[in-house]
Amino acid sequence: MPLYQARQIAAEHGLDLVEVASNITPPVCRLLDYGKYKYEQAKKERKAKRGQKIGLLKEIRLRPKIEEHDLQAKIRTARKLLEEGNKLRLVVRFRGREHIYPELGWKLLQKVAENLKEVATVSDHPVKERGNIALTLSPVPTRKSKEVKIDAKAQDS
Repeated sequence: MPLYQARQIAAEHGLDLVEVASNITPPVCRLLDYGKYKYEQAKKERKAKRGQKIGLLKEIRLRPKIEEHDLQAKIRTARKLLEEGNKLRLVVRFRGREHIYPELGWKLLQKVAENLKEVATVSDHPVKERGNIALTLSPVPTRKSKEVKIDAKAQDS
């Protein structure tokens, strides 16, 4: 149908004439309430985003000569962050003559990664950059829903 006729019909019904496919000859148009359409699209996008968990990259800084109790406190913090679903970047910072002993930093990162192996996997190998050594950990995907269902079935039986 001609364009002027389609516009006239849209005006009579109080709707908008929206071009759906412009690549085809003749172009395909649809009569609809464009404001309502945009609202529904935004609503769908918000619902889709709600299902996604965006894991932020958090950072914990360590020193090569950290005491055991302080290290355990940092590990507890790291465990909490990983359980929340965040990625974690562990950074060992060297100052002064500590740069001579980078193996202390490597051992420290290995120890922390070993303590967090139940809740995290190493996503990038340790990287030495300037005066730091950095290691990135990703949270292990949890399967709580399946475990809960299995436990519920076991209790019913």
